Amino acid sequence: MVVIGVISDTHGLRRPEVHKALAGVDLVIHAGDFDDSETLDWIGTMGKLVGVRGNCDRGAWTKALPEHDLVTLEGHGIFVIHDLARMTLDPKAAGVAVVVYGHTHEPKNDMRDGVLYFNPGSAGPRREGRPVTVGKLQVRREGVVGQVIPLLASARGSG
Repeated sequence: MVVIGVISDTHGLRRPEVHKALAGVDLVIHAGDFDDSETLDWIGTMGKLVGVRGNCDRGAWTKALPEHDLVTLEGHGIFVIHDLARMTLDPKAAGVAVVVYGHTHEPKNDMRDGVLYFNPGSAGPRREGRPVTVGKLQVRREGVVGQVIPLLASARGSG
């Protein structure tokens, strides 16, 4: 089994709760909107990192970040993109098991047409009362299971 920590939309906020929630993962996927190179480096301290560029990622440091990426683990394709609306790939036809995305700041863990669509939500500043979350994917030969992990106990506050 491979355990992937999934994070998105940090927007320059480096919450200590992220490191605790994703401790011991085999790989970290960041689905875009780091906002700055310091946050990219900070996420990278957790281990091997797969990251894509989000709409708020600008500047020379973003040239190393692709718009999308495809990782294969335990025989399962995991397609990573920031904004699901910009995806041109048909995941089912391409044999992709999981689509990881961000952008909406809303966590999702939905199976559609045999493909898991997983959005870890946002670990950055709270917006419009949405929760502050990250996620994990457990990847086994027989399939992939997603879990959304709340980082803050309450939906109150601006943190």
